[in-house]
Amino acid sequence: MTVELDTNAVSRPMSFDVLLAAPADGATRARLGHLTTSHGEIQTPVFMPVGTNATVKALDPDDLDEIGAQIILSNTYHLYLRPGHERIQRLGGLHQFMAWQKPILTDSGGYQVVSLGDYRSVDDDGVTFRSHLDGSIHKFTPELSIGVQEALGSDIAVVLDQPVAPHASTRREVAEAMVRTHSWAERCLAAHTRPDQALFGIIQGGLEPDLREESTQVIASMPFDGICIGGLAGDESAEQRRATLDVVVPLLENDPRPRYLMGLGSPADLLQAVDAGVDMFDSVLPARIARNGTVWTPEGRLNLRNTRFLDDPAPIQEGCRCRACRKFSRAYLAHLLRAEELLFYRLATLHNLTYLTDFMARIRQALAQGKFPKLMRELAAPEPPPSIWDDQA
Repeated sequence: MTVELDTNAVSRPMSFDVLLAAPADGATRARLGHLTTSHGEIQTPVFMPVGTNATVKALDPDDLDEIGAQIILSNTYHLYLRPGHERIQRLGGLHQFMAWQKPILTDSGGYQVVSLGDYRSVDDDGVTFRSHLDGSIHKFTPELSIGVQEALGSDIAVVLDQPVAPHASTRREVAEAMVRTHSWAERCLAAHTRPDQALFGIIQGGLEPDLREESTQVIASMPFDGICIGGLAGDESAEQRRATLDVVVPLLENDPRPRYLMGLGSPADLLQAVDAGVDMFDSVLPARIARNGTVWTPEGRLNLRNTRFLDDPAPIQEGCRCRACRKFSRAYLAHLLRAEELLFYRLATLHNLTYLTDFMARIRQALAQGKFPKLMRELAAPEPPPSIWDDQA
């Protein structure tokens, strides 16, 4: 499928350039890119830390700068509930509110269709949520989702969609959610008026190849600034996810827009998705497992609840540039964890996000040098992450 966007007809709020396309020999579909927004530039492939409530848990903006985060994600639904998008708008918008002057992407509230399954109902008009905070009722329509994101002032907004758990859903459920997602995408486009904010569409279709193909064609035909691949990073296997990407990405081969796989955060899974041709990722996983006592290293995961670390004077990872590794031992961190000291959550999160940021930088370097397939072979060690579908609301 060939898609050509007339970028000269109107001024676009974002630009994306493929600096190095996938090689013609088909060794990989990975590519190197450069994305420009009004709040800064982003080198892709890129991982976006998640700041659900206008903060990446346990970290401040200086920490994120030290990590090297290029862009973060905040949650439309949660900020709508608390403190309220209108309040954030009155206070100068999300960037000023949270003192983060680099790019921000806001999701649409679509993820909460899955994560808050016991608190919502869905119809063609939108999603009715019962607030997990106070039980109040809120109707999230495509138009409201866009209005909230415009008030927040994110650099990139995302359409409201209906994701479903891919493996646990019937074909009929997947098809109905896909059709509804397409309808909502059209309504989001019609509602979106902010000229300095990009808007991404979302492909659905579960694990059904024909539905994924249909959804890719429908969403790619609309004038979005980027293309999200939704409904994955859930209860499917890594093999099922790759098979789905192998349907979607070739259909976007000549599409000039960035590709964003929502919710993926394990190093092994990110490596595979980059190989499949995806440019952008986000996940709560690095911060969540850090709070549970797990940190990443090149040799694999370390669970600092293990008693063997109580007397270990080594850093989490030799040579790591993060503050936790520069200053503290595994023994100290193991103590903080057992004492339930808040410093542990900060240090462990700093490490995991630094590890993932450097992991993505290593991927970009390998792409620039034409050595990505070699890197794939070196790092091929599957480590399946826990599902995030039942994670925080």
